[in-house]
Amino acid sequence: MNSPSASGLDGIVVAQTALSEVDGERGKLVIRGYTVEDLVERATFEDVCGLLWNAAWPSPGEREALRAALSEARQQAFTLVSSLVEALKSTDGMEALRAAVGHLRAADQHGDRLRLTGAIPVFAAAWAREKSGQPLVPPQSGLSHAADYLQMLTGQLPEAPRVAALDAYLCCVVDHGMNASTFVARVVASTGSDLVSAVVAAIGALKGPLHGGAPGPVLDMLDAIGHPGHARAWLETALAAGRRVMGMGHRIYRVRDPRAAALERAMSVLERTDAHSERLALARAVEREAEQLLAERYPERSLRANVEFYTAVLLEAIGIPRTLFAPTFAASRVAGWCAHVDEQRRVGRLIRPTSTYVGPAPAVESAPI
Repeated sequence: MNSPSASGLDGIVVAQTALSEVDGERGKLVIRGYTVEDLVERATFEDVCGLLWNAAWPSPGEREALRAALSEARQQAFTLVSSLVEALKSTDGMEALRAAVGHLRAADQHGDRLRLTGAIPVFAAAWAREKSGQPLVPPQSGLSHAADYLQMLTGQLPEAPRVAALDAYLCCVVDHGMNASTFVARVVASTGSDLVSAVVAAIGALKGPLHGGAPGPVLDMLDAIGHPGHARAWLETALAAGRRVMGMGHRIYRVRDPRAAALERAMSVLERTDAHSERLALARAVEREAEQLLAERYPERSLRANVEFYTAVLLEAIGIPRTLFAPTFAASRVAGWCAHVDEQRRVGRLIRPTSTYVGPAPAVESAPI
């Protein structure tokens, strides 16, 4: 008898995890016992790394130790940049990131997760500076992970509201159940391979547009609409032409993506300190009109705002270029990948699904004369 199957493994449980729970029906995301809204509200990226890696909220001393360790990891990664000239010449940020991370040598599990988490923002910022013809900016000790990423990218110490907004984003997307890149990382880990290999494979999966998503095209859409009053007419034209409304709908969530709500609130906080009210007002108008039009056109489906919608608005507001949206996602999700690899190692069993053969049957041989 064939085992149960589903296209794309929909509904097939492949692991038990204590890291995150995605409830698509109720629109809930829980990470190590905390809702994503709670993490975005109160956590730094260092807090979330400690929570994922050690299964407990870090004490103030543990947070500072982790902050120092990540700072050292970023500085060590920067010493490798000069040897990554060819990788950094890539026209695609994820291509450059995959090649650069592949240069890291595997050592031990716990040390590697620090090295990988520290290296990704360094390599991403270096690629962006190289691509724009600007001199590279080294990491600064004493800064938080979010602050140092912005500093390496812009060459200036970032204002506190922008650091808080980036922390909110990094905490929001750090883990999300058994998504494609996380599954790939766990498959590689299940073979007994090293953490660097698992993360390189995960970056390869994230590089694909069906997983990496479309926060950049969300901004293209907002640019094209231009004004809240133009939203409905533009969206009606797009839907009539069979075009997708970017940032709407999710494979798992049947209600609004909780990460979209969390990032919208983080954007509202940033709005009170920076002049981004017009962009946020446009985004809200587009979301409102798109939700209504999609409900009219596809009443059998629930197409609500997903994480990419407000990711685009938030990352743009803090000065991260569109070409860096996917690498910045990786700078967060790497902490989740590392936690899943560690969890998979504890299982200690090779992931080996089955398949159903649908090819031709062998030709029947003639009976001997």
